Amino acid sequence: MPFVSAADSCRIFYRVEGPPTAPPLILSNSLGTDHMMWQAQASVLNRQFRVIRYDVRGHGASDAFHTEYTLEQLGRDVLAVADRLNLNRFLFCGLSLGGLTGQWLGVNAPERIESLVLAGTSAHFPPAEMWDERIAAVKDTGMASLSDLTLERFFTRRFHQAQPTTIALFRHIFEHMEPQGYLGCCAALKSADMRDQLRKITAPTLVISGEHDPSTPPERGEFIADQITGADHIVLDAAHISNVEQPAAFSQSVVDHFGAS
Repeated sequence: MPFVSAADSCRIFYRVEGPPTAPPLILSNSLGTDHMMWQAQASVLNRQFRVIRYDVRGHGASDAFHTEYTLEQLGRDVLAVADRLNLNRFLFCGLSLGGLTGQWLGVNAPERIESLVLAGTSAHFPPAEMWDERIAAVKDTGMASLSDLTLERFFTRRFHQAQPTTIALFRHIFEHMEPQGYLGCCAALKSADMRDQLRKITAPTLVISGEHDPSTPPERGEFIADQITGADHIVLDAAHISNVEQPAAFSQSVVDHFGAS
């Protein structure tokens, strides 16, 4: 399997699909999932993009160091993948934690970012006490103690009823991830605050929100779009993981945005 070592020697797993000469597009997963959350998008996007999916540190096949992570580390992990693939500039699409990483890249590595899609995300994730409670729960009783709550926020009730196999898959991924990886990323989300920096983003940006998302409701996406000059904001009929709940609409929105950028 292909890995790249980040600056602190954390190994980041990635996979590449699509025409090698096509525009490169990096996809970044949410907290508690892995690169497979993008399966529906990859099968569509790899027809016209060089799609790079990676596992955020602490998730999937990437290393989970026993430390608290920072948003800067998560952003530099993306740059390490891009450097390994000799990508001077690239398109970037991230959801939730991945969308927060995209904000950091847009502010701190503008010369590398061709265009952005920021989905199901926020410029900050209060309250801090919520993250402390999640961290304590995982330390005390493990990942499974949070799986019901997490899946309720990931998807609408109707999706739970209509797609039990998909729900079971996401439950398995969540419950079997390395707890320290989850805790490390919780620390990054707890401390991150991009609100005062969003105006520095100059890349063409599309913000995608889920109408029924309790974690990052549409007003969070509207705030991001309002801060970034020229950004567009769309709302899909979905909860938090909108790319899975509304795969066709999400994929088409991404194609339309990057095609117009």
